[in-house]
Amino acid sequence: MSLTGTPFFLTSITLLIVAVVLPLALWGRIAGPPLVRGLARLLMLLFAQVTAITVVFVLVNNANNLYDTWGDLLGTDSHVAAARDLGPDGMGGQQIKNEPKQIQQFRPADDPRVGAGVQMTDLKGRISGVNGEVYVWLPPQYNDPAYRNKKFPVVELLPGYPGSAKSWLGSLHAAEQLQPLMQSGQVKPAILVAPRTNLLAGADTGCVNLPGQVNADSWLTVDVRKMVIDNFRAGDKPDSWALAGYSAGAHCATKLALAHPDRYRAAVAMSGYNDPALERDSLAGKDPKLRIETNPLHILRSANAAGKPPRTALYVSGAAGDGYQAGMGLKQLAQRPTTVDVRLIPANAGGHTTAVWRQQVPEIFHWLGRHLRA
Repeated sequence: MSLTGTPFFLTSITLLIVAVVLPLALWGRIAGPPLVRGLARLLMLLFAQVTAITVVFVLVNNANNLYDTWGDLLGTDSHVAAARDLGPDGMGGQQIKNEPKQIQQFRPADDPRVGAGVQMTDLKGRISGVNGEVYVWLPPQYNDPAYRNKKFPVVELLPGYPGSAKSWLGSLHAAEQLQPLMQSGQVKPAILVAPRTNLLAGADTGCVNLPGQVNADSWLTVDVRKMVIDNFRAGDKPDSWALAGYSAGAHCATKLALAHPDRYRAAVAMSGYNDPALERDSLAGKDPKLRIETNPLHILRSANAAGKPPRTALYVSGAAGDGYQAGMGLKQLAQRPTTVDVRLIPANAGGHTTAVWRQQVPEIFHWLGRHLRA
């Protein structure tokens, strides 16, 4: 049973009701020696406590899409089939143009809370060795006969840590908010792609390639990207692709866009950070070399020093102490054609929460529409 589905929520509510009614009905009717009666009453109280905690957990988990499955919660699932050394380009000596198409079977999303029209597939990454689900939402124009020959830009959506691939479509209601805006022409139509990022038990991959452990960078920037191009009318040039993330996903979006200007044109980062060590479970943050190399400030500074500032547009939003300074640090380093737009979120806006990020969805897609083309 899914942790985020309605059945589990209803089951937890039912058990809580039983836990409350049980002692009221049986407290004075328990027979037997005092020790037996005391033990039975203690078990009923413990049952009530456990069910109450479970309901609170389910409410928080449903609101924030933190864990999809029991395997995610308990750390028993691994989505890494192999993690060979893929080299600095994350391709392992292979060329995407030489790879055969990877045609996928899609099915309706298994959680109605992501909204109508969301489909999903289970992808086996040929380059990365990562296996995981990918959710896709198509803009209203996609199936319009007038657009039958048109390709669309793509935005990859990255959650925080821990976080479900469904977070943007569920907790942030991205598709629900954008559908009428795209339909009316207020926002440029784009394909939304939400891949799994929770790949290792108890660890934030930081969206990096770490031989022997995980190739999260190649999963997101090579395998998922190619699969979308192979299966949909998606643009295949950098100008057609962007990343958007919040919290740990914001760090990933910024890092990946700056590191791969040959694959992405833009990135949105909400309430993120530059130093991966600010996430205590980050693999990159625990590795001294990776901590430096995967810091967006280092990536941008190195590109500038080499005389190759990336043609990347960044939109960074955050409150003071929660993403704003990270954005200003990047803005101070930016050299044309790199651009960085920074927005200060008021301290009283709601903190580091999905409610704050949800409100920004229309604005960030207005911004993305100015930088993407199919």
